[in-house]
Amino acid sequence: MYKKILIATDGSDLAQKAVEHGVNLAKAVGAKVCIVTVTESWSSFVIASGVEFGKTKTVKKFEALAEKSAEKILEGAKDYAETVGVKYKVRHIADRLPAEGILEAAEVEACDLIVMASHGRRGAAAKMLGSQTAEVLANSQKPVLVLR
Repeated sequence: MYKKILIATDGSDLAQKAVEHGVNLAKAVGAKVCIVTVTESWSSFVIASGVEFGKTKTVKKFEALAEKSAEKILEGAKDYAETVGVKYKVRHIADRLPAEGILEAAEVEACDLIVMASHGRRGAAAKMLGSQTAEVLANSQKPVLVLR
């Protein structure tokens, strides 16, 4: 059925449920997983504000913090995949909107299913579909499994 499943995570509790579901599904069908987290680009307004106050290394600092955050998020997902015994790969997609990064990774990694949470850290109401999830659903050429 599925040979490679992309699992998107932002490190939130709900995304962790999607990681667990996706990894368990992969185990059940004998698939591999590609676990992806996406960090967005820095805001030009924030950078301009920093420069105004003499902070000239704001971009590098942001990128370092984003990388550190992504490593932490992916570490938890890797640990779960190892515990379950599923072959995995992790990817950090930097400087993209989450939906764009997820769709790009699904194509590059030749995944045949995308698993993700119904909403992420942006504070969407629990019963609403998040904007990034809706965008993945609208633009994906692959099946998408959304977990609430």
